[in-house]
Amino acid sequence: MIRKHAPAALAAFVVLLAATPAAARSLVRIDVVDRDSGRWLPEYRHRHESWIAGTPGHRYGVRLTNNTGERVLVVLSVDGVNAVTGQTAHPSQTGYVLAPWQSTEITGWRKSYQDVAGFVFTALPDSYAARTGRPDDVGTIGVAVFRERADRHQHPYPPPSPPIAHGADAGKSRRAAPATKAEQSADAYHADDGLARQQIGTGHGRREWSPVGQTSFARASARPAQLTQLRYDAPQALAARGIVPSPAPPAWHRERPRAFPGRFVADPPGHWR
Repeated sequence: MIRKHAPAALAAFVVLLAATPAAARSLVRIDVVDRDSGRWLPEYRHRHESWIAGTPGHRYGVRLTNNTGERVLVVLSVDGVNAVTGQTAHPSQTGYVLAPWQSTEITGWRKSYQDVAGFVFTALPDSYAARTGRPDDVGTIGVAVFRERADRHQHPYPPPSPPIAHGADAGKSRRAAPATKAEQSADAYHADDGLARQQIGTGHGRREWSPVGQTSFARASARPAQLTQLRYDAPQALAARGIVPSPAPPAWHRERPRAFPGRFVADPPGHWR
């Protein structure tokens, strides 16, 4: 593989977040939070994959936590689309730079250095990827993580505001390949063994203020040091796949007719014995 210079990188510096022992095996931990309910979405293991259940209509954020004492570059893919550039995602592209032990929550598709269009769980045809002719990889959230080259100047502390690189370190990112007819088909999204088709994707939500800056980052290698993927779908779709338990059937309601509503025969109104 031909080695490329690192592309421009977004640096997102926020509060520290302690890593759990399970997360220590990865350079960067990835979590998803439902921003409307405030809940961290639990992961379910199924056939060597990690799944989360997303509620249609709810906004969500992707929490990235650097578990190392060095800067790392994180290329974030949502539904197979680079969350920064909108290109069909590839590890060689631009991403977010995290300082040592830093954590940040990415809440949307980057529209500028100041704002994003919020991530929102939505019906698959309304997802950003499907609307741009790329439905094949809807239902995935992934990161490609790179270490920094050792001879680069290290930043022991983050600057007051997040700093994106230009010049020699900016490099070139791969252009997205033209969408094929299969990618443009509304039926191109995958099913799992015929059990259930992908029901939801990530929509292009409302604009939100989310400022970032510029920094330089030279990758230690052309290959990512970590590749991690989460898959997601609506709760009922995960239940159909056997990933989560099926919801309990609804209880009977009094307004519905029932063949056995009481114990004994009551007298009709006005009946005289």
